[in-house]
Amino acid sequence: MKVWIIIVLLVLGIGSYVYFTANNNVVLEEDSPLVNSNEFDAAMEDMKDKVVEMDENINNKANLIAEGDFREKAHHVEGKALLIENEGKKIVRFENFDTLNGPALYIYLSSDLGDGDFVDLGPIKATKGNINYEVPEGVDTEKYNKVLIWCRPFSVLFSYAELK
Repeated sequence: MKVWIIIVLLVLGIGSYVYFTANNNVVLEEDSPLVNSNEFDAAMEDMKDKVVEMDENINNKANLIAEGDFREKAHHVEGKALLIENEGKKIVRFENFDTLNGPALYIYLSSDLGDGDFVDLGPIKATKGNINYEVPEGVDTEKYNKVLIWCRPFSVLFSYAELK
């Protein structure tokens, strides 16, 4: 009888933890490097007749390298992942992102849909919004072309996007 009580309490405890974690949504709206680049281009267009000489470093622009729609694996997801290069740095950006929260969700750049060969971009910052993740210098984004939302405690792939 005591064993059943312990089992029921454990199941209720784990179930409550998963339920409340999943319903804890965080919204984040970070600026896009691409928008800043477009604003710069518009400002330069207005000034083109007035500018005689420019420093080459000022003309750095953000470039969209690849993108892909998020796809559902274990849980529903919406949005798009972008790979952007800006001032020599690469950024993975989630746009119009919306997913269920979970325990210990991490963002990985991976060569496949598993957790065997990946680059850890850190814990998920938000479950909704427009979010930027900096890619460590030297990462081969042609090899690591899949963005994974990975639940560490359960080793579950929540969702993913393939960057093309």
